[in-house]
Amino acid sequence: MKKHNFSAGPCVLPKSVMEKAAEAVVNYDDGLSLIEISHRSKPFVDIMENARSLALELLGLEGKGYKALFLQGGASTQFLMVALNLLEKRAGYLNTGTWSDKAIKEAKIYDDIYEVASSKSANFNYIPKGYEIPDDYDYFHCTSNNTIFGTQMKSFPNSPIPMVCDMSSDIFSRQLDFSQFDLIYAGAQKNMGPAGTTLVVVKEDILGKVSRKIPSMMDYKVHIGKGSMFNTPPVFAVYVSMLTMQWLKDKGGIKAIEEENEKKARLIYSEVDLNPLFKGYAVKEDRSYMNATFTLENENLKETFDAMWKEAGINGLNGHRSVGGYRASMYNALSLDSVKVLVEVMSDLESKA
Repeated sequence: MKKHNFSAGPCVLPKSVMEKAAEAVVNYDDGLSLIEISHRSKPFVDIMENARSLALELLGLEGKGYKALFLQGGASTQFLMVALNLLEKRAGYLNTGTWSDKAIKEAKIYDDIYEVASSKSANFNYIPKGYEIPDDYDYFHCTSNNTIFGTQMKSFPNSPIPMVCDMSSDIFSRQLDFSQFDLIYAGAQKNMGPAGTTLVVVKEDILGKVSRKIPSMMDYKVHIGKGSMFNTPPVFAVYVSMLTMQWLKDKGGIKAIEEENEKKARLIYSEVDLNPLFKGYAVKEDRSYMNATFTLENENLKETFDAMWKEAGINGLNGHRSVGGYRASMYNALSLDSVKVLVEVMSDLESKA
């Protein structure tokens, strides 16, 4: 039976990408596995260069002063690296969930951090609006999509200072003017590839302005100078990310995938709103197209519903403990047909209740 993978991450990847990646593990370069070849060899150097080029191309940032890097340590390491490289006196953070909360905690190690706004009092079920960003701060940090709570920033402020964005869970999923951001980072394991690498896209002219000494491994300028290969890169994760970005480009790029993502989101949220057995968690105007969070109105139906969706081949639907209920993660590679299966199960539950 086909599994319908709604896991929040690591998540579903395109079938064609999985097949090419599996083949490369067995034989990539004349009898050598992809994970055996030297990262200094031409075959892998070509992979890395292509991956970095594809990232900039898909985001529309070619020739605009940006560099793409593939680093290790996940987005959690970027919480620290951003502060190390950009924070001199004070920075402003928008607190919209667990991951922005963690980013704030890490940045506070180095200097003063100001929360420009927060939705913590409402357990992060909405995105704050109408806040002001001080123009004398070093940078403003936000998180575009919140996997745990199912909220997403639909628009971004006109920041008077460099804007940094954690796009780990919705990178490449919707059209934006990406040039409004001075630094973007995203763990690969949502829309790009397997866990193990993190994409960083940074505008070079914001670097080199802090007075502190930065350890080489944490210095963006060092990684730019070494073409993302200052140390041995995560070869397999970079290769699969490259394949996924090529898959996206072949589909028509971000514009094409955004249309598919909107269809999936409309379908699931329509069922949540029309079916009296379910209730959405996030406020409607801030609902994420990537992670739909919802709960059962009658917990006595939980055992029945859980058995039904598992029987239908659905995987990874349980919500995070911070919210409870259910979370349907609908990343780029999840098909509309999988969402239809889930909606049918939800509808069937109503007919049986």
